[in-house]
Amino acid sequence: MKNNLWFLTEERPKKEVLQTIFQKFAKDYRFAVFVDTLRIFPILENNKFTFTYEVTGFRCNKVDKVYIKTVSGNSSFTDFLIFYQKDEPTINDQPIYAIEETKTDDKESRNTGVYQRCSKFVFIQNYYPTVRKIMLYSLQIEQKENPTDTYIFGTRLLLTLGVEILGKKLDFSIFKPFETVDEIIELKANMRKAPKGNVPITLTKSKNKIEISGRLFKSGGLSHDPNIGALSIICAVLRKLEWKNQLVITQHGLKQEHVGKTNKFVQIANKLNISLQGLTVPKAELNSDYWKYDIDGEKLGTIFIHLVVENFTEGYSIFENHAGCEKGYFYTKEGEPVPLAKYKDRAKYKDGDKEQIIYIPDLILIDFGRSEVINVEGKKYKFRKDGIKELNNYEYIEKNYIQKHYPKFKIIRTVVLYGSKEQEIIEIEIGFLLNENGELILGIKAPKLFNEAITNLLDFWN
Repeated sequence: MKNNLWFLTEERPKKEVLQTIFQKFAKDYRFAVFVDTLRIFPILENNKFTFTYEVTGFRCNKVDKVYIKTVSGNSSFTDFLIFYQKDEPTINDQPIYAIEETKTDDKESRNTGVYQRCSKFVFIQNYYPTVRKIMLYSLQIEQKENPTDTYIFGTRLLLTLGVEILGKKLDFSIFKPFETVDEIIELKANMRKAPKGNVPITLTKSKNKIEISGRLFKSGGLSHDPNIGALSIICAVLRKLEWKNQLVITQHGLKQEHVGKTNKFVQIANKLNISLQGLTVPKAELNSDYWKYDIDGEKLGTIFIHLVVENFTEGYSIFENHAGCEKGYFYTKEGEPVPLAKYKDRAKYKDGDKEQIIYIPDLILIDFGRSEVINVEGKKYKFRKDGIKELNNYEYIEKNYIQKHYPKFKIIRTVVLYGSKEQEIIEIEIGFLLNENGELILGIKAPKLFNEAITNLLDFWN
């Protein structure tokens, strides 16, 4: 009996990412594979969604089917866990890959491009110490020609931890694992200094201790993601290179009340025996399970409608920001990726003017045949009234992005829901409901693109 490939993910699965993973799988296992036009479609039984997607267009004599299921990580979850086995994975099964996928290069953001993801690879070692760890760059803008010091340092740390890099061209004379603790300290010391006023990450070694400075306080707590990632991986690599003495984080900016047992950095600090200068690190137990199947997230509805539209109509997404997923680019008519601004005026926002926040939909779909752009707000069924209210916030994005790039298109705003056992929708602002039983319920005034997508999906299965 042939095994199946199972992709467990918190993200909306992208065909180009699946293709790269298929090629990696074929190379590692020395299997002959053929990848044709990939399609991702929901599996229905009795016209109800089974909460499993199947991928077609991939052929390998050693693989029966390829399935995708949406999961939820209990803390710092990588974007994909991949299993090669016959049955649907359980917590006790061993994945073959843990893959973190990003579209961000250090051309856009030095920290997000490398550091922000690092803590995930440190964290997963507590659950699957032997899994193959991969950082996958699915770049949509051109790779920066000369990598920054930050990117070189961060990538070398990843390589030392055993993480493979896919999707970027690396000069192996520069990008190689560190061999000693002193080599890490020396390279960090020679990097460009942080701007005045920032706390730089520096490493100071004495006989029994390495002190690592780095700010961890942000937005009222322990939540400085790039630095959480950077400090986590620096400490993990120092431990891997057999530094057995003290590791102390200094200049972190935290108070004792900020250091809670459920914080991912505190959990990592427990595992790696990291101290916070002047504070007591509480004893923190890791959650017994690394992941669980997602049965209540709002994105179950928005990802479903996204995939059905793209696989069963001529429509497609020009922007996505599904709950808990990586924010995508906005795509112009010419296919150019444009990063959406967060604030109308950043300086005013920094001065405390919260009106400067730009509200963005969870999904923007385009229906070229009908010249319509559909702004989608995703919500759980019980929060549907909040979703309807939030439809009023899209004026800025419509004026400055959609009307600018799609001037003759009609703009529709609609809410997509997941949850409840309801079998009808009465609010006209709601376009689609996927209920807990997998029933597909269209709204009274659902966009025509939704009607077409669901009709074609049902026809396919019948």
